[in-house]
Amino acid sequence: MPHPQQEPEQGWPLGWGASLKEFRTYLAVERGLSVNTSSGYLSDLNHLAAWACDQEILAEGLTRDHLTVFIISQQAAGKAPRSLARLSSSLRAFLTFLRMEGGGGAGPEAVVKPPRPPRILPRTLGETQIEALLNAPDTATPLGVRDRAWLELIYASGLRVSELAALPALSVFLDEGFLKVTGKGRKDRLIPFGTSAERWIRAWLMLRPGFKPKGGELFVGQRGEGLTRQHLWRLLKGYARTAGLRAEAVSPHVLRHAFATHLLDHGADLRAVQAMLGHADISTTQIYTHVHQTRLRALYDQMHPRSNG
Repeated sequence: MPHPQQEPEQGWPLGWGASLKEFRTYLAVERGLSVNTSSGYLSDLNHLAAWACDQEILAEGLTRDHLTVFIISQQAAGKAPRSLARLSSSLRAFLTFLRMEGGGGAGPEAVVKPPRPPRILPRTLGETQIEALLNAPDTATPLGVRDRAWLELIYASGLRVSELAALPALSVFLDEGFLKVTGKGRKDRLIPFGTSAERWIRAWLMLRPGFKPKGGELFVGQRGEGLTRQHLWRLLKGYARTAGLRAEAVSPHVLRHAFATHLLDHGADLRAVQAMLGHADISTTQIYTHVHQTRLRALYDQMHPRSNG
């Protein structure tokens, strides 16, 4: 019997070799999937073929029970949740193909839902760490004032680094304490920011004409060019080291996470945070409530006299 890692057309019995060979063609020609995606599907189905042949199950004789037992066997073998999720996709695609070809076995609806992949909590920084980072630029220099201003603004508004780099000076309304940003999907949103960010932006705007800006971006470099995402990344890493933080633990997106988490720590409404972050779906924002709850749990365990910690 062939090994699960072999090409599917190489010798699987009970109709599996022919079915998988035809499925390979279907993925490439009719579905137009990439080589990597097709290879992943076929790798999963080789394991299914090996299991089914051991059980003497025909390629077109799969039932819901067969599929459930197979998925459980893969879970017991140590497959990670993400691998199981892809396996389910592979099985549904294969069963859809068999049904299109007139097969009489189980259809894609027979594939049981795999366990959800574990939620990866975003990294963030504490408020003391943020304070150290904001104080890192040398504000005795024009570039230091500029960098203090954009650090204050990205933390105060939760902007993506691409949004910060492209932010026009005319989109910042200092008297009103709002900025207007065009985010993903070309959707505009209004984001408030605090007095500290306002103060540093005003200080930067006094110095900005001396850089002879070539465009309308709020933050420009020494030759007047707009700052790129890569430039902002490099600057942030340097200031992280100055602040005594691990540079690899600090990124523009970590500041975005800190913005959301700290707002929730201080009682902000989840819908308001969703609007400021520009998330289309509140389920994307809800991950921050998990960070919030995790930090509350740690604080309780540390401070409460009846904690078991």
